[in-house]
Amino acid sequence: MLRCQDIVELLDAYLDGALDAADAAALGAHLAGCEDCMAFMKTYRGTVRKSRELSERQLPPELRERLLTFLSGRTRPPSLRERFLTFLDHRKRP
Repeated sequence: MLRCQDIVELLDAYLDGALDAADAAALGAHLAGCEDCMAFMKTYRGTVRKSRELSERQLPPELRERLLTFLSGRTRPPSLRERFLTFLDHRKRP
């Protein structure tokens, strides 16, 4: 049985249809029974879809500069696992 933390490792392959049948079934079963993971998966899928629609030219110059400044100051971006655990933490707060 998959735990919430386990889905992070499988989510990209799941959304791309690249998981083997057993892992896809286990992940699908977990998503069907876990509102938090289903919400995260839908948000993640929507974010990926929208990011693929954007091009650098579509960003206003000031937003592009702010984004580049922000990204250049980071040593590494948070992993998908870290983002997911933060998401779960925020969902459980009143």
